[in-house]
Amino acid sequence: MSKSPVKYIFVTGGVTSSLGKGIISASLGKLLTARGYSVTIQKLDPYINVDPGTMNPYEHGECYVTDDGAETDLDLGHYERFLNHSTSQANNVTTGRIYQTVIQKERKGDYLGKTVQIIPHITDEIKRRIQLLGNTGKYDFVITEIGGTVGDIEALPYIEAVRQLKWEQEDTTLFIHLTLIPYLAAAGELKTKPTQHSVKTLLEAGVQPDVLVCRTEHPIGSEIKRKIARFCNVELDAVIESMDVSTIYEVPLLMQKEGLDKVVLRKLGLEDNAEVKLEQWCDFLEKLQNPEKEITIGLVGKYVELQDAYKSITESIIHAGTENACKVKVNWIHAEEINSNNVSSKFAGLSGILVAPGFGDRGIEGKIIAIQYVRANNIPFFGICLGMQLAVIEFARNILGHTDASSTEMNEQTSTPVINLMDKQKEVTEKGGTMRLGAYDCLLTKDSNAYNSYKNLNIQERHRHRYEFNNNYKNELKKAGMIATGINTENNLVEIVEIPSHPWFVGVQFHPEYKSTVVNPHPLFCGFIKACVKNKK
Repeated sequence: MSKSPVKYIFVTGGVTSSLGKGIISASLGKLLTARGYSVTIQKLDPYINVDPGTMNPYEHGECYVTDDGAETDLDLGHYERFLNHSTSQANNVTTGRIYQTVIQKERKGDYLGKTVQIIPHITDEIKRRIQLLGNTGKYDFVITEIGGTVGDIEALPYIEAVRQLKWEQEDTTLFIHLTLIPYLAAAGELKTKPTQHSVKTLLEAGVQPDVLVCRTEHPIGSEIKRKIARFCNVELDAVIESMDVSTIYEVPLLMQKEGLDKVVLRKLGLEDNAEVKLEQWCDFLEKLQNPEKEITIGLVGKYVELQDAYKSITESIIHAGTENACKVKVNWIHAEEINSNNVSSKFAGLSGILVAPGFGDRGIEGKIIAIQYVRANNIPFFGICLGMQLAVIEFARNILGHTDASSTEMNEQTSTPVINLMDKQKEVTEKGGTMRLGAYDCLLTKDSNAYNSYKNLNIQERHRHRYEFNNNYKNELKKAGMIATGINTENNLVEIVEIPSHPWFVGVQFHPEYKSTVVNPHPLFCGFIKACVKNKK
């Protein structure tokens, strides 16, 4: 039997941003994979940056990194955590990348003297990018989330491109529009007018949504569903209620209950006769919602007022907590507010400390004081990227006596550069896409915390950094008790440091949070939480 053509599902948003298009896309993807289909999800970002790699977390939240080194939107993290498979460069498309490609083609003369325009040249490039994943032959469904809201001037070329695809692809496309049903407390009513206006704006662009997913704080009921269906030209069962829930991991079950996957299959002419296999997902939710114990850990960072900057870390903590039958509360601690006088009071009652990644010198001294305190007091410590580098600096200063020890990122004149700019970075002048990015191999030392967590000597993890452990100090640190337990053998780069005499003191140069999923919680996060539980006892 010949394979049916790939189906394209487009998810747009209206009324307001941050409604959860990424979670709805990931939830639908989860339901379709649970039926045995092969699914991938991509994000179209309307901003003109080529990627979010140079964007401040306050602007964009976390920058997520794929195995092949793409710096992407944080929604790709949700896609991977829900679907349990890797994304790639092709899964995140930005306006900057679209225009860059078109302009490069124009400079080479590819358009044969034509005037280069939004239509057809920009829209054709958007369509080409959308279909890259579909043309691989790997997928039954490509779900495409279009960033921003309908009506945004930046999103217009994307809406026009998918409008054209609808007619070019005939019966293989479907549009889902996510919208808001606000509740006016003064009137005691849910209001459908914002949704009606949002759909009207989409219609003006030539796109009729097939399914409406309605975000709401209160049940919308059959009467409101009928009203929305009537005024927005959609079938009654295609009006899907999306109530607020206590955890994003409930959303797939909520969408299944509302019949989102069934409506999608019917509208795309596919049979609805496969069993939905969600046992693992339900087991995870059961453990998440019924923990046997509870701990509180501290997360030390400089963006703690914007928790999206650490999205993958917080989700990894949830996965690892569930694996340990434990509810993990996170106490967010601003690195700039830590000093020698208050560190003991700020860390009182905490079972462990995670020092987060970052760039620049803001909050550095606070993080170093935090690391010194947990090292001296045998409190479980987990340092990621910059957190690992600062652990090396703290040890060099306070154990080896190199009071000037630092990273050349913060102090180019330091006499003891225990963290130094990578050799391959010394000639780099451009900021965007030039760090050590993507997945690299690492060889572990047996009987280390890392090896005991992974149960494997050879691992592969994702990176995003310019600076590295300076091997000139490796033996001196080792003699004093800080051991390199993970090495990239190709470049002899230190990837993991540990203090074996400590209950759990692990720093990693890579970003383990990028690989943690619901089905496969990350081993290092699991090991860290296990050590925190033991410490509380």
